[in-house]
This record gives sequence, C-alpha cells and structure tokens, in this order.
Amino acid sequence: MYLKTLKNFIASHMGKLDFLSDYILLLAVLILSYFSYLLICRLLVSFINKYIRSNKVRFDDFIIESGTFKRLSFIVPVLILYNLVFIFPSAKEIIRILCNTLLIWIVILSISALLKGFNNYYESKPKSKMRPIKGYIQIINIIVYIIGIIIFIAMVTGESPMAILGGIGAMTAVLILIFRDTILSFVSSLQISGYDLVHKGDWIEMPKYGADGDVIDIALHTIKVQNWDKTITIIPTSKLIEDGFKNWRGMTQSGGRRIKRAVNIDVSSIKFCDQDMTVKFEKMRIITDYVKAKKDELEKYNRENNINETLPVNGRRMTNIGIFRAYAAAYLKNHPKINRNLTCMVRQLAPGAEGLPVEIYAFTNETEWLKYESIQADIFDHLLSILPHFDLRVFQYPSGMDIRNINNHSSA
Repeated sequence: MYLKTLKNFIASHMGKLDFLSDYILLLAVLILSYFSYLLICRLLVSFINKYIRSNKVRFDDFIIESGTFKRLSFIVPVLILYNLVFIFPSAKEIIRILCNTLLIWIVILSISALLKGFNNYYESKPKSKMRPIKGYIQIINIIVYIIGIIIFIAMVTGESPMAILGGIGAMTAVLILIFRDTILSFVSSLQISGYDLVHKGDWIEMPKYGADGDVIDIALHTIKVQNWDKTITIIPTSKLIEDGFKNWRGMTQSGGRRIKRAVNIDVSSIKFCDQDMTVKFEKMRIITDYVKAKKDELEKYNRENNINETLPVNGRRMTNIGIFRAYAAAYLKNHPKINRNLTCMVRQLAPGAEGLPVEIYAFTNETEWLKYESIQADIFDHLLSILPHFDLRVFQYPSGMDIRNINNHSSA
C-alpha cells in the first residue's frame, strides 16, 4: 500500500517521465532488500552469534556453526521483494510464486541446517559411537524436502496439498521403485542400530568390498571405512546386512587380542629324556617344580607297576616335546603382556607333511595393532631360540644351501 502511494507521488512529480517511476521504485526495493540483508546478517546475526558463543550452553554453538541463523536472515529481504507486486501488478502472480518459492527454499535450507547442527552436537557425545542418528537425520531431511516440493507444486498449480498427496499415493509403486535404495538403507539402518551391529570407530572386515579398517562414518545410504593403508572404502548400508561382515569390537572390549600361531617341530628331533636332559631341565627356573613333580610321578608309577626300565618303550617317560610344551605354557603364564583372564594354552595339532605343529593359543593384554605384533614377535623369538635347549628342531623344507651341502659331502 505504501509503495503504491509512493509510486503515485513520484508519477505526479515527474510529468511525462512517469514511466520511470516503476523502475525507480524497483531500484529502491532492491536497495532496501539488500540493506535489510546487511542489517540482519551482519549486525543482528553477528550479535546473536557472539551472545551464544559467550554462554556455557554447547548445543547452540553447533546451531551457529551449521549456518541456521544465516539462512533465516534471508527471509526479511524476500518479504521486502514481495512488495514488487504493487509496482508491477501485471506480474503479480509471477512475483508471488517467485517469492513464495524463495521462502519455501529458505525454510527448507534452515531446517536442514538445524538438523545438521543437532547431528553434529549429538556426534560430539561419546554415546553417538554406539547409537549414530545420522541416517535418521537424513530421512527427516528427505521428508522435509518432499513436503517443500509438494507445497511448491500446490502453490504453482493452485491445487490442495492433500490432493497432490492423493496423486502421489496412486504412484506408490513408482515411488517405491524410485526410492528402493533409500527404503532398503533405512530398514538396514534400523537393524544396525537396533541390534547394535556397528559403531563409529569399530574395526570391521568385509573382503567382498575390500574393507578392512575403522568405520569413520555411518550415514543412511553408505558406511565409510578407512582401511589400514589409509584408503577409503564405501559400503552400501543395506549390503552390510545382506552380505555379512566381521566386527572386531568384541576383541577390543574384552581387553585381549588373540595369538593363534604354531611352531612346526621336526618330528625326527622328538625323543625321550635321558638323565642328563632331566638334570638340565630341572635347572630351568620356570619349570623346575614341574619337572621334579613329573619325575617323581613317573618314577612312582613305574615302581608301583614293576616296569622294566631297561627299555625306554616300557612304562612312562618324559619327552623333550612334552617338557617344551610345559615350558611354553609356563612362559606364557608368566609373561606380563598376556591376559591371564582369557584362554591361555599350548597344544599339539595333528602332525603332517610340515612336522608337528605346537600351537600357541593366548591373548595379549594390548589390542593396538603395533603393540600386539611386537608382543607376538617377542614371544616367538624366545620360543624359537629356546628350542635347541630341548634338543628340538624347527621343521623347514630343504633350501638351496642344504642341497649344496649334500653335494659337497657326496663329492668328498
């Protein structure tokens, strides 16, 4: 109304140049809209930002960083531009649609920024790793955009939003086909969250997609994994449920990482212990008591059963491989880096073409990869070095040097 009065005032004072009044008013509205943006964005929003940052509430800081207030500041300039309908009545409908479209777009972007700020605030809390909500935020975002599009179509066509929704209902089959991946991802996200399958920061393996590393992002459609070589693997959320994966979280939470590796013993080096070997083994500190107790047990058994000990095959006797197993078990139990609350044992596996496997099955009390590998290497360094003291040899296939030595002996 005020613009119309101002337009008549300008036209009455310009005489024959009254056709310029529309353009003068257009320029005035554009300048007023721009200065209102500067006033709100540069002054009012800046003042609000400073006030919010100065208080102790953390939530509103994330809202500022998401740009919510900055986007809302565009509403006033658009409302000022809406007054152009009084300057150009013939273009009233176009101006109305244009301004309403801008208002709808600003509101959608503002809500999207608000949701982003809320998600960032939630992710700053420790519980977000166990219960991520990014997928749900993305669903709400999609719904907001769909509602905005429906309102826009209703505004342009003049139809009721409910009538448009009814038309969309008739296209349900087409929409399901279009949003198939989104629906699958949403259902998968519910299952992942409900069954507590994956957290941000979990180490997962999914060989089909070449994924072996830490989960760094859980979204609606994708899960992002940073592999140990620092490459990034993107896995569709729905495929995590369809194809299956390995999650190492249980290992981390248990406080132990498993060692499961065998030393292959050359079978030809296994033998009964003689008197000299028994005396030597008694001097090994960590198995002294074991050797003495075992020696007394076997002597008592053989004596009570009148065993003829002139032949080693008669009765019960200690073997160097048995004493080595006892030594390895005692060594692990006394090792400061082995978790004593978890399974710890030394066992024999079935002998084969590569000798007799003596397997170490234990858990370190460190789960970090580098520390774990160092502990495992130290244990096997020691066990491999100690084997000759038990008159045992590690099995290995003949090398080029072995064949050369055989040829040299043959020549000699």
